Amino acid sequence: LTPMTVEINRHPVEVPAGVTDLGALLADQRLDHPGTAVAIADAVVPRSQWSATPLVPDMKITVISAVCGG
Repeated sequence: LTPMTVEINRHPVEVPAGVTDLGALLADQRLDHPGTAVAIADAVVPRSQWSATPLVPDMKITVISAVCGG
């Protein structure tokens, strides 16, 4: 099986074996915490759809995390 690579915030990430959807990838990368917004090809993906969004090679994922403070 050939490893799949996707981009997260313009950085290549090799997808671990067995990770097939966006939700699993974000959990694996520890990017699934509250206050996180995710977009694929500039289209926001609601958190409720993360696990239903299959990964494809060279997918461009943008992850934005809210930061509290001042």
